[in-house]
Amino acid sequence: SDIYTGPTSSNFGYAIFTYLYSFVMLMYLGVQVGGARKKFGVKYPTMYSDKEQVFNCIQRAHQNTLEVYPQWLVFQTIAALEYPIAASVLGVIWVTSKFSYAWGYYSGDPAKRMRGAYGYIGLFGVILLSISVALKLLGVL
Repeated sequence: SDIYTGPTSSNFGYAIFTYLYSFVMLMYLGVQVGGARKKFGVKYPTMYSDKEQVFNCIQRAHQNTLEVYPQWLVFQTIAALEYPIAASVLGVIWVTSKFSYAWGYYSGDPAKRMRGAYGYIGLFGVILLSISVALKLLGVL
């Protein structure tokens, strides 16, 4: 018989803390954009500056994270339902990588954003775990 390890498992608490960590990361990136708007004089609703490359890098770090965040949340949740500890570790890797990505981008040299490339380990990891969950539900595994 299978042992259910989903959200009623105490280990799902790790997944919840991973979501909280991701919230802190998103708030941090958003605050950085707000500060850069003041520093570089980029008023709302202007998304990007024609003059300030560093502002654009700070804005892109936040925007890129928001672009992938919904997909990450879905795969993180599916993976955590069956594999809460593995998914949490992979989630922490992804979230932490977004800080590295942003700090590299904030330098004004877009190539330095690749300092966060290790985050693909976390993202692709939860995608693979989600595939495993789907295959188990379909009775293939």
